[in-house]
Amino acid sequence: MRRSAHTATKLAAVAALVAAAAGCKPVGPNYQRPAYTPTPLYKETGAATVVVPPPAPDGGAWKPATPSDGMLRGKWWEVFGDPKLNQLEERIATNNLAVRQAMDIYMAAREQVRVAQSAFSPTVSAGPSFTHNSLSLHRPFFNGSGGSSSFNDLQLVGQASWEPDFWGQIRRSVEAARAQAQASAAEEENISLSLEAQMASSYLEMRGLDLEAQLLQADVDELSMQLKLTQKRLDLGVDTAADVSLAQTQLESTRAQLIDVGIVRAQMEHIVGTIADYKIPNFSLPPAPLDLTLPKIPLGVPSQLLERRPDIAVAERQAAAANAQIGIAISAFYPTIALGGTGGFESTHGGNWIQGPSALWTLGASAAELLVDGGRRHAFTAQARDNFEAASNNYKGVVFLAFNEVENDLSNQRILEQEDVAQRAAVASAETTLQITRQQYLGGVVNELQVLIAESALIQNQSALAILETAEFTNSVQLIAALGGGWDATQLPH
Repeated sequence: MRRSAHTATKLAAVAALVAAAAGCKPVGPNYQRPAYTPTPLYKETGAATVVVPPPAPDGGAWKPATPSDGMLRGKWWEVFGDPKLNQLEERIATNNLAVRQAMDIYMAAREQVRVAQSAFSPTVSAGPSFTHNSLSLHRPFFNGSGGSSSFNDLQLVGQASWEPDFWGQIRRSVEAARAQAQASAAEEENISLSLEAQMASSYLEMRGLDLEAQLLQADVDELSMQLKLTQKRLDLGVDTAADVSLAQTQLESTRAQLIDVGIVRAQMEHIVGTIADYKIPNFSLPPAPLDLTLPKIPLGVPSQLLERRPDIAVAERQAAAANAQIGIAISAFYPTIALGGTGGFESTHGGNWIQGPSALWTLGASAAELLVDGGRRHAFTAQARDNFEAASNNYKGVVFLAFNEVENDLSNQRILEQEDVAQRAAVASAETTLQITRQQYLGGVVNELQVLIAESALIQNQSALAILETAEFTNSVQLIAALGGGWDATQLPH
């Protein structure tokens, strides 16, 4: 009974150590997100395709309810209303190798969290052993009487060891591993968003090239008719051979432009097929001139951008992981405390091996403090603090560039919108000029050169308008990507 009480006392002491370890505050600073105060509103909000948030009420009490207020959600590319684009974008998550690689990196980082968490538990091992021993008859103090110098030793022993997390080294390690896993998850989203934006931009640019090709083909058809008319007028003695040559030159020049458009269009098609992981020799998209409507893009407020961009989340989580490393470094200044024990059975004969009298056990504890290390721990701690400062400044730099990208895309959208109005007026004017010049040409008032000049002006302005419309769509994609697509930090794994 006394022995059982003594054992219970030891177990109670171990339980007290466990409770003490759980209650100790981990050393090192607790993480605070690096400070960055954005402006209340974006500077650039002048484009009609940008939906700005409502103004704050008097007193400035208005605040978004969640980080997702006023933003696109989920499959942001669907705002363009193109089924083929939707189909291509859907393939990225399941087929693109870069996304799959990023997912594998995240899965490995997630397992590292489990590795770090495993240090909370004791390590236990057990197994049998058998040895046959023969002792020297000439060993010290051997008197040659009684007992055998040869015997068996059968053991079935288990061992357990545990280092209580008094100073929080394990907790900080788990904290760092979890932050790194979240950074990997955000990086996967960042890669996905980049590829989705590249897909949308390339696809829309390809459709813009189809529009430009459609206009150039119409010009080729019109110039072919103009060439035939000039040849007839040459036969009638109205026009000259030089007029025919000029008409032929204009026609071939336009055909060359059409071929150039086809070259770039093929390149865009290859990019689209590669991102969607199609086998390029078997992949093609039929011409589809751009005829979509520019989407309305919900802008939100600047403070939301901190939660909306995955690259910002990557930098912020990396700063959190760097902060946890400070605590890990500081914990090295504290003693290492370990608990251990063994238990099992030992005998020289198999018949009484697993019996009460053959039982054995030990319990013990140890503590060790490093006294001299040549400044190693101080250097590691200073290094960890410097790494955290670097990660904090990297976070602030990423945020700064993110706001700059949004402002640039907003100003581009506003300027492109203004340019679109002016360019449409230029196309209408060029069409009117060509119509009048043709009438004058048929009436003999002007020569063939004047008609070709008017036609060239129309072709150039039509091409410029097609390029401009394409730029408005691709800039819309860039703006959506700069705003984080349909993602926000609440989607990070916990």
